[in-house]
Amino acid sequence: MKFKLFAITGAMALGISSALAAPMAQADVTQENEVTQTKATETVNVQEYWTAEKMKSATPASKSLDPAQKTTKSPKPNVGKRVAVQGKSGLAAPSADQERPRKAVGKIFFTMQGRNYVCSGNSVASNNDSVVSTAGHCLNEGPGAFVTNFVFVPAYENGAAPYGKWAAKTLMAPTSWKNSGDFNNDVGFAVMRPDSQGRQLADVVGSTGIEFNSARGQQVVSYGYPADPPFNGELLYSCSDTAARDSVDPSKAGQGILCDMTGGSSGGPWMLNNGNQTSVNSFGYKYETPKRMYGPYFGDVAQQVYQAASSASASDA
Repeated sequence: MKFKLFAITGAMALGISSALAAPMAQADVTQENEVTQTKATETVNVQEYWTAEKMKSATPASKSLDPAQKTTKSPKPNVGKRVAVQGKSGLAAPSADQERPRKAVGKIFFTMQGRNYVCSGNSVASNNDSVVSTAGHCLNEGPGAFVTNFVFVPAYENGAAPYGKWAAKTLMAPTSWKNSGDFNNDVGFAVMRPDSQGRQLADVVGSTGIEFNSARGQQVVSYGYPADPPFNGELLYSCSDTAARDSVDPSKAGQGILCDMTGGSSGGPWMLNNGNQTSVNSFGYKYETPKRMYGPYFGDVAQQVYQAASSASASDA
């Protein structure tokens, strides 16, 4: 049986120059067991490129990802392909709740295959105080190359970056995501460089706990910056529900919650009642369960990648 599946990255129409459209060689990609990593690549000065005006004026709502044909093995998000979405009138009010900005949660901006995209992310506790969690498809094509021009903007709201724009030093994803786009392992971690004052990310915005191999079926709150209608990507939203096994494809390890957040919310954290993160917004089924959000189970694979990111150096020195 096949299903329609879509990743929930929001594509941004930012007028990419032809110079950014050229594919980037990534000879520095290294792979060890379930951890694949690369030195973050910048094709522009990201601090200057991601201006407040550019972030706020981006228009992801008019485009959607081309749904991939999902099998029970390794569904693949076609993040480089976009199709127009027909306009709708009388859109129902979303069930997701609008939130005030949270210091540790923010928007992620990056370039992939010559286009600019937006996701969500979260500052998580780590040995180096410099790790951001997100979805695997927010930093690697899965399968394919790692993204470029990756920045994290904590507590983003209406174009504002109250705690700065943090550039990545290293991007890490599970090898099973990098090589085959396995949605069971659609998770990624970015090691962020210190800011201009030499401070680490968690020293400025704090961090949340993170938990692996926790009990299933718990109550979670999901956060993200949905950007497709009826949302506009400028505000933080949340959904609260009890996580449940994937009813469309029970062979998958991930869990789902009732949530109608749209493109751009990918990578936003799922938080347990104890304040620890336990998953990320990953994908949805286009037709079978359109009001449910699915996230990967944080097991041994996610933990391996996290531990590698947590122990990595955030400084170029």
